[in-house]
Amino acid sequence: MPTYEYVCNNCGHEFEQMQMITAGPLRKCPKCGKSKLKRLIGAGSGLIFKGSGFYATDYRSEGYTKQKESEKKTTTAAKDTTKKEPEIKPKETKPAKKDKPEKPNKK
Repeated sequence: MPTYEYVCNNCGHEFEQMQMITAGPLRKCPKCGKSKLKRLIGAGSGLIFKGSGFYATDYRSEGYTKQKESEKKTTTAAKDTTKKEPEIKPKETKPAKKDKPEKPNKK
């Protein structure tokens, strides 16, 4: 229920009253008893939504949520392939140099 602000034009008394939206404005001042009340236009305190059901995502169809989940799986799989570290190949080792066979000395 909204809270309305009132001021009495006779005595200047100001107060707040919680009323239903469909209720009409008050007329009689609780302090002086005269019918000189005026409802003020206030900024209000804003609406407070409690509980579920106030977000667009709360009422999604099953098909929509399943499609989103499958899209997430494919995008994460694609990301996993791009994040792989490059394969490090071991350095090729050259065969050790063999000593040249000694030539027989001709004398």
